[in-house]
Amino acid sequence: MSPTTIAYFYLGMAIICEVIGTTFLVKSQQFTRLVPTLIMGVLYVFSFYLLTHTLKTLPLGVAYALWGGLGIVLTSIVSIVIFKQNLDTPALIGIAMIVSGVVVMNIFSNSV
Repeated sequence: MSPTTIAYFYLGMAIICEVIGTTFLVKSQQFTRLVPTLIMGVLYVFSFYLLTHTLKTLPLGVAYALWGGLGIVLTSIVSIVIFKQNLDTPALIGIAMIVSGVVVMNIFSNSV
């Protein structure tokens, strides 16, 4: 497997850990529930650990844009599906703009 493929795998796993960790952040109820707080902390640490492996191959700006952008989209989906929270039109437009920026960067940038 190429180093770039491995880097994207690490990045994907980092994003998943961050999104699940953020879900447990809500479940921690402002750090008043021990188990969700501990799970959240472990997932955040593991997410950053995986991100450091990504940065061995991918530029910081590219990795962080993907991590942040995909994290926002997935966290928004979790908030709708699990927590039954609604996003209004401006929120959806903003998320679409973030996704568009990540797509443009990945398709047209020579940094990747």
